[in-house]
Amino acid sequence: MVHNSSYVKLFFLSGLNETMNYRIALFSVTLLCYCFILLVNVAVIVAIILDKNMHEPMYILLCTFCINGLYGTTGFYPKILWDLLSAVHVISYSGCLVQALVMYSFVCSDLSILSVMAYDRYVAICRPLVYHSVMSKKRLVLLVSFSWFTPFCIIGTNIFLTSRLKLCSPYIARLFCVNWVIVKLACFPADTIVNNIVAYTTIILYVFNGVFIAWTYVHVIKICVNSLENRAKFMQTCVPHLTSLLFFVITILFDVLYIRFGSNSLPQTVKNFVEIQFLFLPPILNPLIYGFKLTKIRNRILCGIIFKTE
Repeated sequence: MVHNSSYVKLFFLSGLNETMNYRIALFSVTLLCYCFILLVNVAVIVAIILDKNMHEPMYILLCTFCINGLYGTTGFYPKILWDLLSAVHVISYSGCLVQALVMYSFVCSDLSILSVMAYDRYVAICRPLVYHSVMSKKRLVLLVSFSWFTPFCIIGTNIFLTSRLKLCSPYIARLFCVNWVIVKLACFPADTIVNNIVAYTTIILYVFNGVFIAWTYVHVIKICVNSLENRAKFMQTCVPHLTSLLFFVITILFDVLYIRFGSNSLPQTVKNFVEIQFLFLPPILNPLIYGFKLTKIRNRILCGIIFKTE
């Protein structure tokens, strides 16, 4: 039977089919993971908001980073928790498109925010005399807005183009909806040329973000090599950023390589892990890395804990 987008009202997700014998254990672990993500990210966000001494570009960008982590994980965890307690794993057509929008915009926003954070560190270390004029409140608001609004519009365009395709299958062999899978469900022959052009343009655009980050750190490292003070500043503020960037690149690279070269013979549990590792490793590790490394955040959180226990 041939379906199209006017008849496909539900998508069937098959990523959990082989793991339902362990669904209670998986539900418990997933719920614990999501609660921990909420806890550590909210702790950093609240610490930055409440402490006026941290109302500086570096900390505001970190706050933005953690908020984006909550945004992305909220697009995944509530749905997967519901599926783990359900016999049938379905999602509505519109819900699938929204989830794909959230997943992709979350990843692109993460890279955009990392780019702005790299620029902030570049100005702070390479051009310290003009830092406050360059990273003014007005410019910071513009950069943060750009980091959120632009990815949302770009990915929204991709999702809109996908919504115009006629679909011939409602079955998605994953835990959640992603745009490229929905495009693959298009009836043959489908005109997906525009979709592919926009998708590859999006990839190229965000590759340039990565190139920009590399460019900033080439200059930062050059400056830090010959200055003890700058080396200390680099270890304190740049190392957490580079660590977050490393985790981001590794998780996304694994996902891209799986999409490009992944084998259908892999166990379903391995496939599931590769698909979702960008939704639990960075959102957990990023606030922990910054929370332990940045003294102001660590002290603020510890003071809050001690105050509550007294």
